[in-house]
Amino acid sequence: MSRRLSAFSRIALAIAPVVALVAACGSGSTPEQGADTPYILKVTDPGNSGPLAVGKRDGTFDAALAPLGAKIQWVSTTPGFSSMLKLFNTGELDVSGAAFSPVVGALSKDVGVKIVAVADPAGQDQSGIVVRPESGVTSVAGLAGKRIAVNPAGKGEYITLKALAQAGVPADQVTRVPLQQKDAASAFATGKVDAWASFLVPYQEAKAAGAVEITTEKQIGSKDNSVVVFRTEILDERPDVAAKYLEVLQGLTAKQKAAPADFENVFDKSGPRALTGERLADAVRVGAQASVPRLPVDSDATDLADVVNTFADNGVIARRITAADIFYDLKSKLTPEQLAALKDK
Repeated sequence: MSRRLSAFSRIALAIAPVVALVAACGSGSTPEQGADTPYILKVTDPGNSGPLAVGKRDGTFDAALAPLGAKIQWVSTTPGFSSMLKLFNTGELDVSGAAFSPVVGALSKDVGVKIVAVADPAGQDQSGIVVRPESGVTSVAGLAGKRIAVNPAGKGEYITLKALAQAGVPADQVTRVPLQQKDAASAFATGKVDAWASFLVPYQEAKAAGAVEITTEKQIGSKDNSVVVFRTEILDERPDVAAKYLEVLQGLTAKQKAAPADFENVFDKSGPRALTGERLADAVRVGAQASVPRLPVDSDATDLADVVNTFADNGVIARRITAADIFYDLKSKLTPEQLAALKDK
């Protein structure tokens, strides 16, 4: 057991930046900064894997944005969209990948962000709930009376509430401890919480350190789909830049689906950021399931309503966000040529 707990103590240090989905295309607007000053789009740094990492390495985004007088600035962030809200509020971040849940939480706090694209569910076994092995918990029903770390009004809290409802456990029988991913990793490693609703890299690191998985996002029927989020001000100012970026992201994601191994260990082939063995094989498997982000459709509004109702029914948010509140109508801002460049218009 001591060796296993020692592994847990490394979880917080092992967390790598979560790969974020991002977006952008071309409208005919003129950059306000002038011909010699590029329009800067601040995007979450992609870490060592995924379409954004390949695009950063190869300069794909900057090459596509250059004719529009724009370029990328990569911004280091902590894992989880809900931990980035301050950066969006202060204009230090313009674009990130996310899921429905934290964007619903952001809009309930009047953060100026909108969703421009949605990706159909993929890799839903990469998120879920884990428990410490000594907790004795073997199922969601066993969480009654326990403490579980969740990122508040985000994916972790959504997964927890959906799992509890599915298991018939009243939400008030479980103590939800509001912690962002980095702090949750530390709390879980030191035994301050019994369980952790987590996702992506932190979730995989926890399982690799010996945490016991009791349910996954797929098993609870999650509707918390992946999305591409922009600061609303950017969308209003430069829809052309947003559309071009989305176009590039779509192309890179399609390439990832076709050749997923090329999108792992993009910068570092060895060292703490590099994946090896079973974790690398698993990442390649999930990459092959990559879903190309597209402009929102009617079914996305239905999935969004599931997230909104789960939060509203449990007092997480005070008002029920609608599709009109959360989806940005990028289509109406584009020329026919710009729209034609996007997949699944």
